[in-house]
Amino acid sequence: MSASFSSALGAALEAAGAQHYPQGTLYVVATPIGNLADISLRALHVLALADRVACEDTRHTQALLRAYGIDKSGAQLLAVHQHNEAQAANGVVDLLRAGLRVAYVSDAGTPGVSDPGARLVAQVCAQGLRVVPLPGASSVTTVLSAAGVVQDAEGGTGFVFAGFLPSKATERAHAVQALAAQAQAMVMLEAPHRIEALALALAALGERLVTVGRELTKQFEEIATVRADALPAWLAADANRLRGEFVLVLHPLQSKTEVAQDDRVLKLLLEHLPLKTAVKLAADISGEPRNALYQRALALKAPAPDGAAD
Repeated sequence: MSASFSSALGAALEAAGAQHYPQGTLYVVATPIGNLADISLRALHVLALADRVACEDTRHTQALLRAYGIDKSGAQLLAVHQHNEAQAANGVVDLLRAGLRVAYVSDAGTPGVSDPGARLVAQVCAQGLRVVPLPGASSVTTVLSAAGVVQDAEGGTGFVFAGFLPSKATERAHAVQALAAQAQAMVMLEAPHRIEALALALAALGERLVTVGRELTKQFEEIATVRADALPAWLAADANRLRGEFVLVLHPLQSKTEVAQDDRVLKLLLEHLPLKTAVKLAADISGEPRNALYQRALALKAPAPDGAAD
């Protein structure tokens, strides 16, 4: 057990132990996406209580459980991943019918969102057995909470989870164009070896804002909001930005009225203040991300091309 979690199981028992945990139930347990301290007390208690722990990767989960001081034998861990989920679900159903408590965890975050788990839950429900979700960490809601997405009263509200876009260039480009037509914010996931290709595809969306979350909750976490057409350059500016797991938010398209108002505020401030100070004040006034306003301010200060009207 990690020394920092020496008292966590005791706290979990005290906080959650008196609650009811019926037998013959599948417990879908969210686990941290990088920071071990993000585990919930109820999750710790259920993982300790479970007769079996079904998981995406038994070795990864065994290490996670040991970090919290939870001792499960190899026989108590069941592999349920994207390649065997439908078949393995039958075994989980048999265990539930025998009255056992089974917890399911993916490698990180909330199962069934992008990770395996949805097929397992569907099959358990189809058999009339109970499923209890234990909420917790999710990269999707984590990045949204730090993106500063402002909903347009003229457009849609909420967000759409797009997951991983297609790996082939043509299909990915079509998917990006489909995202651009949506009124809501769009949340995407991406792996490090494909992030540059996704950035190039998103660059076609021009001034549309993109919030990038990299290595969320971990030591080298980085969150930045830039224009879509500036995303490839932002990645290229630091080799470390190509490392880790990525979650991206494509912000809703600003209305023409909002863009005009932001430009008017920026122009007035730039007439009397240094660029960085003007951008800071404009961000405070409008609520727009500072990085995006900085890019817009640079464009407003740029000299007009020869022959262009003043």
